[in-house]
Amino acid sequence: MRHYLNINDLDDLKKTVQESIELKKNELEFSFLGKGKTICLLFFNNSLRTRLSTQKAAQNLGLNCIVMNFGSEGWELEFEDGVVMNQSKSEHVKEAAKVIAQYCDLVAIRAFASLTDKEKDKEEIVLENFKKYAGIPIVNMESATGHPLQALADAITMEEYKTTHKPKVVLSWAPHPKALPHAVANSFVEMMQLQDADFVITHPEGYELDPDITKNCKIEYNQKKAFENADFVYVKNWSSFKEYGEVMKSDSDWMLTADKMKLTNNGKFMHCLPVRRNVIVTDEVIDSENSIVIQQANNRTYSAQIVLKKILENL
Repeated sequence: MRHYLNINDLDDLKKTVQESIELKKNELEFSFLGKGKTICLLFFNNSLRTRLSTQKAAQNLGLNCIVMNFGSEGWELEFEDGVVMNQSKSEHVKEAAKVIAQYCDLVAIRAFASLTDKEKDKEEIVLENFKKYAGIPIVNMESATGHPLQALADAITMEEYKTTHKPKVVLSWAPHPKALPHAVANSFVEMMQLQDADFVITHPEGYELDPDITKNCKIEYNQKKAFENADFVYVKNWSSFKEYGEVMKSDSDWMLTADKMKLTNNGKFMHCLPVRRNVIVTDEVIDSENSIVIQQANNRTYSAQIVLKKILENL
């Protein structure tokens, strides 16, 4: 594997999940792979789990790790060609990517959607420009349209906690006061399309995700009906895709409650974090024994580590 930009960059998801679970048993087993090599983590947006888990994963593999936060430390980058750079942007990605590539062997990037220009967000200009000009492996730590490291961690977590060969998995929209991107939901859908599972997406009408991603997925507009006999309930907010970036519904009737969880098959509650308590989910649910959000967060290290391992093995 050269780059990891999408969950489909993995040759075999199920095999990778099993390799990740084995890796957890001895996380330093492959520390020789990164010896003498450096990874640069570039953050254009804030992070907690992604930064710490990816940095730990890199260190477990023996990599030197450089971290840079462009919001407060770097020059503002220009990504468009042919522009007159007489405004706030001081450096072009053409130079920046090539310079960074001289300092490291691979680069991981986090850059969110603008939620103002759908087509530009879908072009993934940050990731694609670094891929084009850096000439070294690129890892997606969340982009405008995807979060494949999170999706892989979710797959690992479900494999560890499933009690049936073909579980029922529900991805449910929930309210949020701010407009949030589609990246986590998109990658979760793409990951679930590779799984042997009964998968259902539930959300209010008007909150359909990109149809190019959801394809033939089952969509249920009745949240309670979707939850019936579910083994896993993954809750996440996203803004409108059709009315791009808009928040059209914010009342609490789609918040996940204990009464809704009673409809499930003793289902496990999942969320990528951070989560707004008593907006997305009630305290009673997230603090319950069936909440596995902390285990999900732990698996972020091993999703990043297995990806970096596969890339290092091909350098």
